[in-house]
Parts: sequence; C-alpha cells; structure tokens
Amino acid sequence: MSWLHDHAWVILALPLISFVVIGVGLRQHKLAGLFGTCTIGFTGLLALLLGLNYLQSGQGVDVAWQVLWLEYDPTMKVNLGLLLDPISVLLLAVVSVVSTLVHIYSLGYMKGDPGVGRYFAYLSLFTFSMFGLVVAPNIMQMFVFWELVGASSFLLIGFYYKTEDARAASKKAFIVTRFADLFFLIGILILGFMGFHILESERASIAQLVGQSPFDFSFITSQAVLERMSAWSWEGMSLLTVALVLIFIGGAGKSGMFPLHVWLPDAMAGPTPVSALIHAATMVVAGVYLVARLFPAFAASGDALHLVAAVGAVTCLFAATIACTQNDIKRVLAYSTLSQLGYMMFALGVASAEHLDGRGASMFHLFTHAFFKALLFLGAGSVIHAVHTNDIGQMGGLRKKMPITHITFLIATLAIAGVPPLAGFFSKDAILLAAIDGGHSVVFAVGLLVAGLTAFYMFRLYLLTFHGQGRGEGVDHAHEASASMTVPLCILAFLSLVAGFVPVDSFVMQSSGEAHHSDNHTWVAVVSVLVGLTGIGTAWFMYSKGLERGQAMAKRTGILYIVVKNK
Repeated sequence: MSWLHDHAWVILALPLISFVVIGVGLRQHKLAGLFGTCTIGFTGLLALLLGLNYLQSGQGVDVAWQVLWLEYDPTMKVNLGLLLDPISVLLLAVVSVVSTLVHIYSLGYMKGDPGVGRYFAYLSLFTFSMFGLVVAPNIMQMFVFWELVGASSFLLIGFYYKTEDARAASKKAFIVTRFADLFFLIGILILGFMGFHILESERASIAQLVGQSPFDFSFITSQAVLERMSAWSWEGMSLLTVALVLIFIGGAGKSGMFPLHVWLPDAMAGPTPVSALIHAATMVVAGVYLVARLFPAFAASGDALHLVAAVGAVTCLFAATIACTQNDIKRVLAYSTLSQLGYMMFALGVASAEHLDGRGASMFHLFTHAFFKALLFLGAGSVIHAVHTNDIGQMGGLRKKMPITHITFLIATLAIAGVPPLAGFFSKDAILLAAIDGGHSVVFAVGLLVAGLTAFYMFRLYLLTFHGQGRGEGVDHAHEASASMTVPLCILAFLSLVAGFVPVDSFVMQSSGEAHHSDNHTWVAVVSVLVGLTGIGTAWFMYSKGLERGQAMAKRTGILYIVVKNK
C-alpha cells in the first residue's frame, strides 16, 4: 500500500501506455478492446486500493510525487506532480470504476465495428486525461490536462466522422469549450501575476510560501495569500473576483452551464458508451471539480461564489424544463445531466467559509450521480441497440423483452428521482439542506421544484420506453443484450442502490472542516420525497397508457410547449 502511494503515477501511466499500444500496434487487431479493457480494469483496481489506503491512513493533503517542469526564474516556476487529497482520491475512484465498466460494456456494444481499435485508443486517452486533471497539484498542469480532455472528447464525439451529425457535434463541443477556456487561461494568468508579486515582495513575511509556485493550489488557496490577493483591485473591482469569474467561465463551458450548455445535448452523436463516460464521470464534472478545488478562493471572493450559485440554479431549472418535452432518449438524459450538474454547482455556490456543507454535498452528488447516470446511458444504449431508434415514441412494451435492462433502468430512474433509500435521495437532500441552512431560500425553492420535474421527466422516459404497447417496428424484434453489456448494468445498479450510504460528504470534510448539525433535516427529506412522488404520480397519470394524454396536454399548452420543446 505504501509503495502504491509513493508510485501513484503508475495509475496515470497505464492508460497512457494503453493509448500508445493500441494506437500504434493494435488498432487493426481484434485484441485491441480486450487489451484496453484489461489495462483500464487493472488501473481501476489500483485506484480503489489507493483510495482504501488513503481512507484507512486518514491522511490530509499530500503531494505524492513532484518534479520541476518549467522554470522561468526561482520564483516563477511550475511543477508536474500528483496531489492526493479527499476530493482527488474520490474522483480517481469514480472515474476508474465508471471507465472500467464502460470499457467492458463497449466490448459488446462495439463488436464488429471497423473502428473498434481506434475507439478503445481514444477511450484510454480520455481516461488518462481525466486522471491527470484530477491529481494536478497546480492550475497550470490542470489546464494542460483540461485541454487534453477537450481533445479526447472531440475525437470520441466525432468517432463516426463520416456522418455530418458527428462532425458538426464534435466541432461544436470543441469550439464552445475552447471559447470558454480562453477566459480560463486569462484567469490563470491574473492569478499567476498576483501570486508572483506576492512571492517577490512578501516572501520573507510569509514563511510557509518559501519554495512554492504561484500556480500551486496550496499557494492559491492559502489564507495568507488570499488576504493579500483580496486587496488588489482593477477599475474598482476586486482582481481576485475578476480572475475567479474568468476561471469559472472555463468551468461553466466544460460542465455545460447556461448559456454555454449548447454543445452537450449534441454530443450524443458519438457512441452511447462515450456518452455515459462523458456525462457520468469525466468531462462534464471537470468544471464542478475545478470550483471545488479552488473553493477557498471562491469563498474569499464572495461575489464569484454568488455567481456560481446563480448560474447553477438557472441551469438546473432550465435544463429540467426542456427535458420534460424531448423524445430522443439520449437527449432527455443529456438535459438531465445538465440539470444535475446545476445541482452540484449551486451546492458549491451556497457554501461559504463558515458553512462548508454545500461543498461536501456537491462532491457527494457528483459521486452518486456518476453511477446512476452511467447506468441510465448504458441502459439507453441497450435499448437503442435492440430497437434501432432513439425515439421513445417508437418504443414501449420492452419490459418483458429486456428484463435485465428494464429492472436496472428502473433502479437508476428511482435513484435520480430521489426515492429513498437509493443513492440520489441522500445526495440531493444534502444539497437542499445546504441551501436552506445557508439562508438561500430562492435557490432551495428552485432545487425543490427541479426535484419534482426530474421525477416527472425520468418516469415519462421510463414509462414510454418499457410500459404500454410497442409502438415501433423495432420493438417486435427486441431482445436482451449480451453478458458484456448486461453485467456492467447490474454492477452499476448495485452501486446506485448502496452509494448513498457511503459518507462521502464527511470524507470530503477531512480537508475543509466539520459539517454542522441541521435542525431542518427531517422536514427537508419529507418534503423532497413528497415532491418527487408527485412528479412520479403525474408522469404515471399522463404516460402509463401511452402517448395520448401527454399529447393532449401538449396541445393545450400551445406556444409554451413549442418554445420549450425547441429549446
């Protein structure tokens, strides 16, 4: 275990080796998928062992490995290394587990595809990129891997590059996120500028800063540094706030926050397992992770944190509303991801230096969401694989034809709807509790409304897919998928059942303080469950018999329905 801690770089090296070996030597070989899956599976095992060791040892923040990368002068330098702390270890475990299951699922889903070697090479590159982002000890290394995640997503979204939809979607994702990342880079430069001058002028008076880089997270989030940065101003504005707002724009682009969300629903053009990986555990959670990593700086700014809460709440409600009207199974799930990311983001926004519960709740929801959202996308992939259409209006009656997919999809639907005791209930309630305890009643009301909308649109999707009579030609020939596709569904279903009992928020608090006891816990839980059951009941009334009642309701709402449906 101690060897693994000292050589944690192996976890990064293995997916990179897999990318090179498959890309150079096995791209045209039938063993490409098996090699990539075994390599990522072993990487996932190492990541879980590292997390277990970290949890048992009770360590805090620890740079496990570091070398000098760039040096402009003794003060302005950038290191390359691995940072292990509660949130990086948590993300390593989540990314590795979901990536391993996506690899296994892809063995069946991509079987017979002529580009299967290229596909598994890109998956390995994507996993390596996200690992490097998660363990970065400084914001410059994070930015490099941040861009590599963007490049990997471009390759995977555009995997079927011979189709116009895939080409357009990959370019859209790449360009929108690059636009946002320009602001991210400017924000990094502003932080580096302030940090350099603080090191130059006040190094003697701040003993703990000796030997540090102005780009290190430990430097940027230091209370002594933040106090000095807060004193800088530009045109009457806090320069720290300006830098953090610019950095948040980069995070908002990557996590699909309004109005930079436009690329994410179109990213469905790639293979469905890719959608599961992007939406559950890699690219889109990077923005949330960025804000969580820099949380002490956002808390010191205050105004930047208010922006995070506002953008998160707007995105949460906006995306949930649109999801109620979509008929493409993957597009409904895409808007669902946007809405859940809004939950995570506003949870960070309602936290503060005094009340850190929102930060723990955000990481808790990121953890649980990874499992049930991956399950929903992989379940949708099994359905599409069986009926050869994405349109839920052409599905129905699949409950008996695909029993394993049906029951696992139902578990994920109940989890995201916040039904106890499934995973989503605990993490969603932690977010709502953080909002009301922090005095953010408007954000709490938005979160509660979205809980009802989520239950509604997810059960609308579930009922139209699995219940009633079959409405399309593909339903007649539908059958259950192969074991390589159903086994990951079962594992993810189990994780969706039990993940809520893992005290992730308490684990995250190891590095940030103690969570406080709330008197609002019981009534928030009761109200949120009642709101969720109302959404489920409404969906059952409208869609349990088919499309007719829903279509009649859509006609009665007229222009409102048309506007929302067309986004």
